[in-house]
Amino acid sequence: MRKTLIDFISSIRNFLIEKFKAYDEKLPYIIFVVIALIIVVASINLFIELTDTLHTDMLANVDDQVTNYVISYRTPALTEFFIFMTDVGDLYGYLIVLTLYFLISRLIFKRWKYVLQTFLVLILASVSNMMLKRFINRARPGIEHMVSVETLSYPSGHAMSAMAFYGFLIYLCSRFKINKYLKAGLITLLVFIILSIGTSRIYLGVHYPSDIAGGYIAGLIWIVFCILIFNLIEIFRRDPKT
Repeated sequence: MRKTLIDFISSIRNFLIEKFKAYDEKLPYIIFVVIALIIVVASINLFIELTDTLHTDMLANVDDQVTNYVISYRTPALTEFFIFMTDVGDLYGYLIVLTLYFLISRLIFKRWKYVLQTFLVLILASVSNMMLKRFINRARPGIEHMVSVETLSYPSGHAMSAMAFYGFLIYLCSRFKINKYLKAGLITLLVFIILSIGTSRIYLGVHYPSDIAGGYIAGLIWIVFCILIFNLIEIFRRDPKT
């Protein structure tokens, strides 16, 4: 994917140089970064739009309907599964996954750069989530909580971190040169984990569905932003024309 991105940016640069007779060959890269930032800003705007509707009757009705539908399926076995998934999306779950990820990267791929990148994405998502919670200050749902919670509600930290962490792993899986069936299986598993962690928070009564949606959107913003930054750094480092 990186080679494709490099070729794509180079083609944009050459096109602009030819058509507009640019005096500075860095201009196409600047334009590319601006376009990328526009995409990120558009995603941020979507998050803000959702945040602005938190106290509307329409969103409250949607939250209630979705929540009632999800908790209507409560069974002992399903409760045990979702408690497990919510633990996977907690601190100790990420520590275990990161440790396994580090060992696999060192022993198989012989590189730890991707572990560092993934860890950075997770940290950015976690820290920004705490800031957003304090700023927006939305209380938890008033229904029974099946697990203990101490922080505020919006956006969901579990959903935001899961999207950022496992979503970035999906991006990395798409880049690795591995068997296509193994790749498809890994990506499917990661998508399942993201959705299960988000659903678990509704099922356990500790989040509104809109909290989960907000968390997913915010996590996706960090994925897109970090992917762009990591790839542009690599391109600028390798291309002497930049």
